[in-house]
Amino acid sequence: MAVRVGCCGWAVKGGKRAYFQKFDSIEIQSTFYRLPRLSTARKWREDAPENFEFCVKAWQIITHDPRHWRRLDSSKIRNQDRYGLLKVTKENLGAWKEMKDICLELGARVCLFQTPPSFGFSRENYSRVLEFFSSIGDNRDFHIAWEPRGSWRNYPREIREICDSTGIIHASDPFRIEPLDGSEIGYLRLHGIGGREVNYSYEYKDEDLEKLLDFIRSLRESGKSRIYVFFNNMSMARDAERFKSLLRGKLLE
Repeated sequence: MAVRVGCCGWAVKGGKRAYFQKFDSIEIQSTFYRLPRLSTARKWREDAPENFEFCVKAWQIITHDPRHWRRLDSSKIRNQDRYGLLKVTKENLGAWKEMKDICLELGARVCLFQTPPSFGFSRENYSRVLEFFSSIGDNRDFHIAWEPRGSWRNYPREIREICDSTGIIHASDPFRIEPLDGSEIGYLRLHGIGGREVNYSYEYKDEDLEKLLDFIRSLRESGKSRIYVFFNNMSMARDAERFKSLLRGKLLE
């Protein structure tokens, strides 16, 4: 079983070059706010070591209500009411096409869709999620992961149904909810312990990392063959390095 550990963003002092020396994978965050040029994505790939793996967070205009878009000049985006919240519209699917092109340029392994707490569980939203992930087709070049926030955590059966029906990965913070999909890929995002859904100021304790290791062992026993572990707290680089050290020599015990 392969376990890839990294950060949500280039969180190492010294930039990309320093990051490449410490980690073998990353979840790109900047793509959530706005997409880079294809030439920029190509350069990222060319600059990275051959065995380095990119995962990418999907563009916010696909997943979030236009009223909540951030760090984006949206003045040139027309028909904004036809974007976001996984709507199956020409506009939203067009944005996905642009997102997909970036993933392909990077040779990304996973594209993560994170839906906001305001897009909680309802029968209407259940149907929309199912329709959207069914409509974007079979992406053989990379995997699709979905991190539902808000009230979805109270509906594990429905999350599992969506994942099993569409073949997507359930991305989760294992300290809050275990993965509910049947995929061979595990995708873990660590947002800190405590608080509601995130506690970015939290620094993981040694016993927390031991629990995380035990959880990964259980994922291996359940049939996961590849697991991504991305830290997404303020001390993410330090915590990710500590967890990598813990992994060495202990995972297969």
